[in-house]
Amino acid sequence: MHDIADLETRGVPAMFIASDAFVVAADSQSKALGFPSLQRVFVPHPIQDRTDDEMSALADSAYDSIVAAITKN
Repeated sequence: MHDIADLETRGVPAMFIASDAFVVAADSQSKALGFPSLQRVFVPHPIQDRTDDEMSALADSAYDSIVAAITKN
């Protein structure tokens, strides 16, 4: 989160991807860093036990949201 905030401070569009178990933590930390509207995409939790094919499908399903988040003004 600190890296994303740093990039935004430098004028570089940034966003992050995390599993949905971290929604509350991400909201709290982005507010604490002074960037409450940092762009983010959450994917279903858990991810650590997913197969390569499942991870590919998860990435494919999140692709449009990721592009929208990184290109949002």
